[in-house]
Amino acid sequence: MSKTYLIVAEHRDGKLRRVALEALRAAADVADEGDAIHAALLGERLDGLAAELAAYPLAQVHAIEGEALRHYNPEAYARALDPLLQSLRPDGLFLGHTAFGRDFAPALAAKLSAGQISDVIAIERDGDETLFVRPLYAGKAIERRAFTAYPQVVTIRPSNLPAAEPRADGLAADIAKRSADHAADLRTVVREVVRKTAGAIDLTEARIVVAGGRGVKSAAGFRPLEELAELLGGAVGASRGACDAGYCGYGLQIGQTGKVVTPEIYIACGISGAIQHLAGMSGSRIIVAINKDPEAPIFGIADYGIVGDLFEVVPLLIQAFRKALQQ
Repeated sequence: MSKTYLIVAEHRDGKLRRVALEALRAAADVADEGDAIHAALLGERLDGLAAELAAYPLAQVHAIEGEALRHYNPEAYARALDPLLQSLRPDGLFLGHTAFGRDFAPALAAKLSAGQISDVIAIERDGDETLFVRPLYAGKAIERRAFTAYPQVVTIRPSNLPAAEPRADGLAADIAKRSADHAADLRTVVREVVRKTAGAIDLTEARIVVAGGRGVKSAAGFRPLEELAELLGGAVGASRGACDAGYCGYGLQIGQTGKVVTPEIYIACGISGAIQHLAGMSGSRIIVAINKDPEAPIFGIADYGIVGDLFEVVPLLIQAFRKALQQ
């Protein structure tokens, strides 16, 4: 019997987040021939996003609009999505393992009496069984889990699975628009979201991350790191130590109690490499460590290490990269 899968596509500031397309790819990896994959968009003025998403291999895009959905509100989102869940009765739901997905996925799992596997970094097939791969113990161990029943809820760690590609035939999926506005009887209403960020590139989706630790010594010490990140088209992150010291906001924190990032290149500047920080970045493809202490734990996982003062090394890197990029 054919199955139905639903992607809850995350977007921000009028743009689809890459993890939404990675979740779509995950659903496609799980689906068999004849299965249907749908996508749900929730928010306001979704015409452009719906048209963009319709270019991907989907059975249908469901655009659910309402004033109460302008900002993420779990109560409003759950109510708005409920009619679609009742009509589709999906066998599986896929979301990104982001702040949004970590909060909303358990609510959906509870609502559907579904099992949930979170923070998936790979999907494998073992005969007829689908295995979801996820890290444990700050990345020190890997486990493979499988569902034993439907429905299923899965969250995908950003930047680990490839993103889905648009349909090769150029055709577009049907778009179904729904209206949902329950603002009058919501227990909580989100009026405004104030974000504090270092740049336009989302830290969890950046291909290059330049991160600073206590070794930056001050808020001003982050300026060379910001210059390097801007030059490379990357984002700036930080260890908890730098955040606790007041050198930067907690929105930049990477680690067990912060964001998890898996960029292609991670440049750690003045970061000792505490296990809590490694939990948030050890999956990076290439790790470059800059630290004055040759015994710093960060060198134990680094692909390239530079023993030296970051305030001397980073300007030299900026100079070298700028010269290389101008050629």
